[in-house]
Amino acid sequence: MTDIILHHYETSPYSEKVRLGLGLKGLAWESVEIPVIMPKPDLTALTGGYRKTPVLQIGADIYCDSQLIMRELERRHPTPSFYPAGHGAADALAWWAEKTTFSPAVSIAFAKRPDALPEGFLEDRATFSGRNIDPAAMMAAVPNLLDQLRAHFDWLNQMLIDERSFLQGSAASLADLAAYHPIWFLKQKFGPTAVPLDGFPRLLSWTERIAAIGHGRRSPTTSKKALDAARDATSIAGVVPDPRDPIGRKPGQTVTVTPDDTGRDPVIGELVASGVHEIVIRRSDPAVGEVCVHFPRAGFVVMSA
Repeated sequence: MTDIILHHYETSPYSEKVRLGLGLKGLAWESVEIPVIMPKPDLTALTGGYRKTPVLQIGADIYCDSQLIMRELERRHPTPSFYPAGHGAADALAWWAEKTTFSPAVSIAFAKRPDALPEGFLEDRATFSGRNIDPAAMMAAVPNLLDQLRAHFDWLNQMLIDERSFLQGSAASLADLAAYHPIWFLKQKFGPTAVPLDGFPRLLSWTERIAAIGHGRRSPTTSKKALDAARDATSIAGVVPDPRDPIGRKPGQTVTVTPDDTGRDPVIGELVASGVHEIVIRRSDPAVGEVCVHFPRAGFVVMSA
């Protein structure tokens, strides 16, 4: 079994971002197909309750949220880089692109293709989002969602106006992979001629270049083997205090870590390491023994338990 295990499902946009990241770096990885909706008992044993997709596992270290997954892949495998034009702008572009285009893209798909959703999906996503999902209200919102996507897609299209291959120049970056996956989702559901994609030929050519990156060297495995891999390994996480922690949290404290948008299921554990971009907690489960779960700081709430 290779070191890298990705827990994902095929139609997950954020999983496509990570799969392309693995492809850009030419990595071999093991694929665990997880359920689209809850329950996800084997994933829960690893994460302690975090339910978003995807999750990256390397031995007894569990990486949650694609933001942190991509950072960890870059740390372990720096060449070729996700940052050919430098950090900062790529991270900021990635955050903007995902926060502004992912939700409208999936909402349009849910509204216009409810027949394609698996049984129980809308009920699951209502729990996930913390709000009632009304199909009629979703359909009524589609015109405005198309307006919003059209505006944001035009900004991306303008970044390619000088015939550059990718958003930041001649090489693909994190910004490209983050901006691509909501568009990939729309293309998967409605094709490249659907509104508003049909108005941006440069953007569509760019998506073909991103797709050509591929997914690296993928091989299937089972969730049982992934649990065994966690149980047989030891985390690489060491104790790292954050001297500039805004509220003075220290290793050894029991904390909860919770997404600040959707899937707000807190994960509880012992604080091991933290910094400006990452927090690591240690927890145990009968199925996997002791693991360290890694989260990004941006987009997550960390509180004393």
